Amino acid sequence: MIPTTNDSSFRVSTDRTKLDVPMIYRFLSESSTWAVGITRPVVERAIESSLCFGGYIDGRQIAYARVVTDYATTAHLCDVFVLPEYRGHGYAKQLIRVVMEHPSLQGLRRFTLNTSDAHSLYERFGFTPLQRPDMAMELVLPNIYLS
Repeated sequence: MIPTTNDSSFRVSTDRTKLDVPMIYRFLSESSTWAVGITRPVVERAIESSLCFGGYIDGRQIAYARVVTDYATTAHLCDVFVLPEYRGHGYAKQLIRVVMEHPSLQGLRRFTLNTSDAHSLYERFGFTPLQRPDMAMELVLPNIYLS
């Protein structure tokens, strides 16, 4: 477990065996704005294929972030959340700081994320709007988990 600076009881770990997969699945499938309806097998496959960060207080997971990466050139930060009852205490900032300082994520050419409402959080860590949006493309399948 990696201690964080602001709250000595908040710890972050990349140990997948500590993840509360049922809680992660429940939040993503029921409460997130980006993955409503996602199935548990898809969540489990995403966890297996990613560098995952769990945020814990007294052993209970209250936060999560996932990074999809090749560990050499690029990474994409996704599925970041803090459970609603724990928001407003700086845990998201502490979680993202640990993600951005992780040794396996240093020296990458590009680190991306998508956010609809947390721009100021990520700007603190150097994220900016796309420099060349004309070069970015995407294939979006809205509500894929609901079909």
